Amino acid sequence: MNNQPFVTIAEIDDIVSAIKSRVKHQPTIGMILGSGLGGFADSIQNAVKIPYNELPNWPVSTVWGHTGQLVIGELHGKTVLVMQGRIHFYEGYSMSQITMPVRVMKRLGIETMVVTNAAGAINPSFEPGDLMLITDNLNLIGMMGFNPLIGPNMDEFGVRFPDMSQSYDREYMNLAREIAQEKGLLLREGIYAGLSGPSFESPADIRFLHQIGTDAVGMSTVPEVIVARHSGMRVLGISGISNKANLDGNTMTTHEEVLQAGASMVPKLETLLSEFLRKI
Repeated sequence: MNNQPFVTIAEIDDIVSAIKSRVKHQPTIGMILGSGLGGFADSIQNAVKIPYNELPNWPVSTVWGHTGQLVIGELHGKTVLVMQGRIHFYEGYSMSQITMPVRVMKRLGIETMVVTNAAGAINPSFEPGDLMLITDNLNLIGMMGFNPLIGPNMDEFGVRFPDMSQSYDREYMNLAREIAQEKGLLLREGIYAGLSGPSFESPADIRFLHQIGTDAVGMSTVPEVIVARHSGMRVLGISGISNKANLDGNTMTTHEEVLQAGASMVPKLETLLSEFLRKI
């Protein structure tokens, strides 16, 4: 594990060179798959798989349910780079490290990022197995002083004070809505709150999140989206609802439950994202 708090452009470019040395494809779309959703990568054709531990300076995922490899190949007429498993802040990495893969994507020439996650429902109308289009997010980790852009600004990627008023691309959101309607998919919409984890939320946490307008909550995504937008990338975000909110403290949430729900959502996610790739 790299103990340096801020990843350098040289470290990023070392990874880019390592990937280019093993892959002939030129990916145009980057995808990050959350807990239990990694099965979507199995349909990639002519795939080159690169385990994270074979890339210099790349943080290795330690979480069960995150395979921990890049899968690069063809999917529905597009060349994609898929992160089959992500790195989380709660694993002990710095914000700069967990968002480094997004900057690698940008240096590879990728301009579109699709980010998915498994999330707990705060909105009481959401059910496990639902998909939620992320329309905005609450950067609660950043509000506590852990914004991924803290530190020296990387001018190679973007400006010191990037705007986040349209973190999730409006044209992509409209396209996702159209696809859901065409395919008869129930696509919820809402605001995703990113917490640090790894403990699941208490009933008081859930009540607070509900009161401030949160629809779903998880332990990822927001830092990645901030760095993507800093780099000028366009973002589509989808949450897979893995469990109901524990408002009264009478139910228990487990990681196994999250993974099981994620596996059940893969067919719906594949339908939505496959059509999205075809149409953009």
